[in-house]
Formats: sequence, structure tokens, C-alpha cells
Amino acid sequence: MTEQRQPLGPLIHSFFIDHLITVKGLRPASVRSYRDTVRLLLCFVAADRGTKITRLGVEDLSFERVVGFLRYLEHDRDNHVRTRNQRLAALHTLFDYIAAREPEMLDVCQRVAAIPMKRAAPPETHFLERDEVEALLRGLDRTGRLALRDRTLMLFLYNTGARAQEVADLRVEHLKLGEGAIVRLHGKGDKWRTCPLWRQTAALLTELLHSSDAPPEPDAPVFSSATGQALTRFGIYKVVRRHAGHLDDGRTNRRVSPHIFRHTAAVHLLEAGVEVNVIRGWLGHADLTTTNRYAEINTRAKIEALRNTEPPGASEGPRPRAVWRTDESLLSWLASL
Repeated sequence: MTEQRQPLGPLIHSFFIDHLITVKGLRPASVRSYRDTVRLLLCFVAADRGTKITRLGVEDLSFERVVGFLRYLEHDRDNHVRTRNQRLAALHTLFDYIAAREPEMLDVCQRVAAIPMKRAAPPETHFLERDEVEALLRGLDRTGRLALRDRTLMLFLYNTGARAQEVADLRVEHLKLGEGAIVRLHGKGDKWRTCPLWRQTAALLTELLHSSDAPPEPDAPVFSSATGQALTRFGIYKVVRRHAGHLDDGRTNRRVSPHIFRHTAAVHLLEAGVEVNVIRGWLGHADLTTTNRYAEINTRAKIEALRNTEPPGASEGPRPRAVWRTDESLLSWLASL
């Protein structure tokens, strides 16, 4: 008698539609990341079994094949450890879902869940110094068909630290440009956050929205292309590269992108003395440890610390008063760590 095979297709479909989109409410970009991982896995398993993807069954997702797939990512596709870990995290979610719906797969799912992440050095975080940002904004074109849009976009990125996708999704109804101007940003995990706007940013946004012949509809994109369509993440990237590509630094491998402005906003807020929890809310970080890393890349703070700890006679001029000379200063300093 032929063994009854449990088809894999309906389970994968349910994982994406019912679980990732409906239950977890993941954004399209996150869903695409899961899609890429699952597609690679299915192609690998089908090739390993010597069959078509459409003929795969749930039982074909064995522990050995998952381990082989991870090895394939690193050795055949030359993926970085961070990429391998990202794929593994997606697999953990997939196999957790399978375990709850296919009890006979529980042992395999538990073994997959036990596969650990590999240690990897965190990616280097680059940012722009304040004088670089000021020079960049001063040098932007004031005339031209898209000059106002580009100027507003660059300042908005620096003001808010918004992700490129958040800017692409921004609509007129998400802005409040009167007294106490704010913007509502739709971020990762289907979460909304509110970010204050500088008067200059609000003024440029107001000018941009009133530059068209008719007032924009509430659901109209704030930043649009020459054809009137909402700028995509790639479109935003091209605008940033066109105006700020000259700030690339080959010595540090810094390549200016929209995300550089997110890091820049965080570091400059930190330099201004803004409390780290406020920065966390400003940037929409789910975990405070993500925000804390910006304290590690504050170049000016490191240089100042180095100067303050030089041995006597190593530098000219009076040494600064130690921050812990008074109880109040000591407690404030400890709280800032």
C-alpha cells in the first residue's frame, strides 16, 4: 500500500496568510523576507529529494535536511553568518507553526528549534558628523522641478530617523503641521509611533504639500515621483545617493544610504543629551539594547574620554573637573551609562 503523504502546499500557504499576515500582522517587507527563506528551503529540499516542489510532503522537512540547508547557505551561497542566522530565525518560526498543526512532526520541530544561532560580530554602524549634515543640507539645490521634494526628504530623514519603508508609506493624513508639528510613522511589527518635527521640517512639508495645483488628498503620498506615484524604498535610496553619495568614506567603508540618516539621528540625539529611552521611542526600537549600541559609536564622546584620562603632563592646558566630584554629578553620570 502506498504511504499517504501530507501535502506541504496548504500548510505553507496557511503559514503565510493565516499566521504571518493575519495573526502576527507582519509588514510586506517582513513577509518577503520569510518568503525568500522558505523558497530557498523548498528548492533545496526538492533538489535533495530529486522531485518537484509541488510533490513535496510535510515529512520531507527533516531535521537532517534543515541542517544541510544551513550548511548550503554558508558554503554554497557564501552567506554571512548574520544572513544564516536570519534564515534560521525564520525557520524557527515556521517549524513552531508546523509543530502546532502536525503532531507527528513534533520531534523534528523540537530538534530544529534547538539549532543555535552562530556568534557573529555586530555590523559596523556608520553615521554622519553634525558638520557633514549641515554642509549637505546647505548645499542642496534650491531650484528645479524636484528640488523642494528632495530637500524636504533629506531633512525629514535626519529629523525623524525614519526607515526608508516608513517614508515610502507616509501619507498626508499622517502629518500634523500646525503648532507642535508631529508625524505618525508606521513601523515594523505593524506598530505606530509619533515623532516631533522641527519647525523647519514642518515648514518645508507644508510648502511641499501646497506646491501642487490642488490640495492633496489625505491618502496621497507625501513624497512622490515625477509621475505622481509614491516613492519606493529604492526611489528614496536613489535620491539619497544622488545628493549624499559624495560623503562616502572608503577608509571606514561608510556608504551613505537612507539608513545612515537613521543612525545619524540617533547619535546626534545622544550627543544632545536626550535620554536613551526617549531615543528608543523616537526610532521605534522594540528592544532597548538596539538603542544602547549608539552609545558605543559616539566618536566625539570617545575622543573626549581619551583626553580626560590622559596622564598628568601629557597634554597642555587645565584638566577638566572630574564628573564624579559631586554626588549629584556622580549620580547623573551613572544614570547616563
